[in-house]
Amino acid sequence: MQQNIIETLVGFIILIIAGIFFTFAYRSSGSLSHDQGYSLVARFQSVDGVVEGSDVMLGGIKIGKVAKLSLDPDTFDAVMKMTIDRDVKLPKDSQANISSSGFLGGKFVAIVPGGDEDNLQNNDRIQRTQSAINLEALIGKFMYSFGNNGSSSSAK
Repeated sequence: MQQNIIETLVGFIILIIAGIFFTFAYRSSGSLSHDQGYSLVARFQSVDGVVEGSDVMLGGIKIGKVAKLSLDPDTFDAVMKMTIDRDVKLPKDSQANISSSGFLGGKFVAIVPGGDEDNLQNNDRIQRTQSAINLEALIGKFMYSFGNNGSSSSAK
């Protein structure tokens, strides 16, 4: 009987330690909520590879995350809503680019700050954007043009 009490106490202590660990991990994860940041909107022709939760980076440092992706039914643009850390003030003429971390790495949003004296505010739109580069299409164009150059030069 005493063995069962000891096992129960050890299990209870382990559950308490696991709860403390998960609480600490959640608080220190650096996740941004709407209370900790402000929202910005950007429009892209393509956000290929970016998903909700992807990083928003400035100078290689995470300053936010992609909160929502949607499609504008009129223009067929991809509309991205980002949450930016409230301590980071971005000039109004900043640019948002879809970048890749390495050749086969994941995609993220890179912010290039502008020089405007006024800063973007909550729910403002980043006007200057650069869409993702589709490597498969680029390689396909290269291979197609290489194949056409080879066949036309052999006919001469």
